[in-house]
Amino acid sequence: MSKLTHINDKGDAQMVDVSDKAITTRIAVAKSVVLMQPSTLELITSGQHKKGDVLAVARIAGIQAAKKCADLIPLCHPLMLTKVSVELSANTEDSSVEIIAT
Repeated sequence: MSKLTHINDKGDAQMVDVSDKAITTRIAVAKSVVLMQPSTLELITSGQHKKGDVLAVARIAGIQAAKKCADLIPLCHPLMLTKVSVELSANTEDSSVEIIAT
């Protein structure tokens, strides 16, 4: 079994030293499907939901979450993000919204 890099010899959590790591380009992709009642999807896609533009708020929330990864994930190093994209696609066949974040 390989050694866990975020645990020291005493078994305590530690943040890994990445100062010698080369700068590289990385791409992460997260995908999700949110199922809902058909009437809810209709309100969202028609812009009639009482809470406003639900998809715009979801897109902004996804971008903010990417920017806050180092704050939300324990022992995560801050990364310089050069682009965050959140694509939302409504699907009336199964009453869902597919979300792809890169």
